[in-house]
Amino acid sequence: MKDKLKRIFLSWRVLLLVVFLIFALVSLQPRIFGNEGITIRSVVPESSASIAGIENPSSKLTPLEKEKIISLNGEKITSIEEYFKKTATLIANKTVRVETNKRVYTLQTKENVLGKVDLGLRVQKAPTTNLRKGLDLEGGTRVVLQPEKEVSSEDLESIIASLTERLNVFGLSDVVIRSAADLSGGQFIIIEIAGVTEEEVKELLGKQGKFEAKISNQTVFLGGKQDITYVCRSAECSGIDPNRACGQVAEGYACSFFFSITLSPEAAERQAQLTRQLSAQRDGSSCYLSEDLKLHLDDKEVDQLRIGCELQGRATTEIQISGSGVGRTEQEAMMVTLENMKRLQTIIITGSLPVKLEIVKLDTISPTLGQEFLKNVIFVGVLALIAVMVVIFIRYRKFKISIPLACILIAEMILVLGFAALVRWNLDLASIAGIIITSGTAVNHLIVITDEAIRGEKHALDWKKRIKQAIFIITGAYLTVLAAMIPLWFAGAGLLKGFAFTTIAGLSFGVLIARPAYAAIIEKLLQE
Repeated sequence: MKDKLKRIFLSWRVLLLVVFLIFALVSLQPRIFGNEGITIRSVVPESSASIAGIENPSSKLTPLEKEKIISLNGEKITSIEEYFKKTATLIANKTVRVETNKRVYTLQTKENVLGKVDLGLRVQKAPTTNLRKGLDLEGGTRVVLQPEKEVSSEDLESIIASLTERLNVFGLSDVVIRSAADLSGGQFIIIEIAGVTEEEVKELLGKQGKFEAKISNQTVFLGGKQDITYVCRSAECSGIDPNRACGQVAEGYACSFFFSITLSPEAAERQAQLTRQLSAQRDGSSCYLSEDLKLHLDDKEVDQLRIGCELQGRATTEIQISGSGVGRTEQEAMMVTLENMKRLQTIIITGSLPVKLEIVKLDTISPTLGQEFLKNVIFVGVLALIAVMVVIFIRYRKFKISIPLACILIAEMILVLGFAALVRWNLDLASIAGIIITSGTAVNHLIVITDEAIRGEKHALDWKKRIKQAIFIITGAYLTVLAAMIPLWFAGAGLLKGFAFTTIAGLSFGVLIARPAYAAIIEKLLQE
């Protein structure tokens, strides 16, 4: 038996499988121990964490490379619940010591626009591997956008860059944005966002975001960095307007917001030229110009601001923008108002998109649902593997067949997952479906190899001829499935790409590496 095992492991096909398994495990880097703390998912711009130097995790980082919080004020953090429990006790204008796996930060706590202390850190449970879980498993919102008209590849890249900036400014950095096309050549943009509602997505992405400020129907400045050099988003110069308290209206309650912006010298000069032509009007003890500064979003007037007489003909760069929001209760009105303010700030900073986008499909998935599904998949997968081993043993009555077959099935799954981690592919429901299909195909192929090997054992036929015949059958089936998967890569605006990816990768690793290794193993074990 020792000689057989020695011959098995000296086979170049088995050695090749072992080498690829090692590379797959290195890519996955599974962590069973030493995975304490919680991972920083994103950092809110201009928050305490951002000011202290904690950077937003780059999308290029693997899950295990992202920064992890180890302790807060010397107290160890091992779960998300502990983190929120400790941050809930923090007081504004105090120093907080945050220790991560990379360095120690000193944060100065401050209140957000709601009057609560928020460090500005968005966290998640520390991952145990480098596998990236897609929206179906992590929870969040997926939106499929289509340009209103056909655009060039350069414009499509510009739209994706603008959307990325818009989402980052809005405080959403855990975002996947990619272009896609269907079989008819239609252009799409697929965005997957964790921790955002459908309504926020519709308002933020479903509109072009064309912001204009006009006086006498003439444009003074546009949203974007060309006309606006700075937009305040801190509590000192933005938030609920203290001079216009929330009050009751017919719909419930209404609140007003304000934030200051800084214009470029060119935009300030345009304002000076337009206000120079206006006349002054008295309103009690106050003096205002005859025309207001009207704010337009996507060609719809959203607010108008009165212009003081002291600004007539002056190229002032400091402007205060205001707006409002309505809710059923005062608390809801404040929340809606602040969301309106945040959205307007984002559009003013990033500017308008090159073309209007239409929301073709929008799905929201609960994080709890995704986690439960993943647990069920793992549980059912283990049961299926055990069932396959039992059936194979009943069929052949030999452990030396059922055990290697099960090992090869596990090896193929490790190879696919390792490759997915290496190329940074997000595993979603479609990807898992591809892995299941691959495993089912693998069982069929391994049974073909086993039958051919046993037939050669019973009839004393040429082993190599029988194995080559089995490999020929498997290769033919592989090429057939490969041809069927290529159209799926582009079908459904790319939503089935995960299924095609894992199916192609799984079959390729199986046919080219794992199944030839199994043929070598079974050949050595059955030979007398």
